[in-house]
Amino acid sequence: MKPLDATLAAIEGVILGKATQVRLCLACLLARGHLLLEDVPGVGKTTLAQTLARVLGLEWARLQFTSDMLPADIVGVSIFDRSTQKFQFRRGPVFTQLLLADEINRASPKAQSALLEAMAERQVSIDGVTYALPEPFFVVATQNPHEQIGTYGLPESQLDRFLMRVTQRAAHDVHVSDTLLDYLQALVARTRAQLRLGLSPRAAQGLMRAAQALALIDGEDAVLPEHIQIVFPAIAAHRLVARDGDATERGAEIADELIRATPVPV
Repeated sequence: MKPLDATLAAIEGVILGKATQVRLCLACLLARGHLLLEDVPGVGKTTLAQTLARVLGLEWARLQFTSDMLPADIVGVSIFDRSTQKFQFRRGPVFTQLLLADEINRASPKAQSALLEAMAERQVSIDGVTYALPEPFFVVATQNPHEQIGTYGLPESQLDRFLMRVTQRAAHDVHVSDTLLDYLQALVARTRAQLRLGLSPRAAQGLMRAAQALALIDGEDAVLPEHIQIVFPAIAAHRLVARDGDATERGAEIADELIRATPVPV
């Protein structure tokens, strides 16, 4: 029996017919990444996020993003207490282990930016005071297609905080051979050579961690080329920009082309 088979079975018992997506989501969380789920409303994105939290035994909170949301609605706010003549900080919903940011692109870029420090540093700073977030801390965000009315595009800095679009330290112990590292680096280098905006160093590191996590789920002691190939489109698609402009909408297609063009180690 492979490690985490019971966990996968519990999730797939709720989310039917989405085995690949479930494996990618679990790999993303095991790699200590944040997850962006994109699809039209009503296809189970929120249910998947809730199921991940419950099966993994994480404290979680759901935050519905709206056009009038303010950063304080996410991280919290300092309120003056007349009885003590001091400001008291009231923590927002970001202070949880798994934050379900529902329909994140319905909020303005200003509101979205409130998550940047939390996702990158796992802390928030309010009025010059830094507050650590719970450990572990994951953001699972759902996003509606860009063509829908009332949506805002996520800025590149925000997109790069998400390891995948769709801690167990054991994932870091899965062996990655020098040959596989060369293969991974060749894929990343090809994105930078052929596109206006390729994968960042953060994304490259995340690609390796996600491949290790997927190998762990599959019960392998070492990362195989197919592990990199499976996670690469999910990690790369929302980060790639072609030389002639924004290629986000066909990012998955470009990622597949890059995989086909990069020699696989033997």
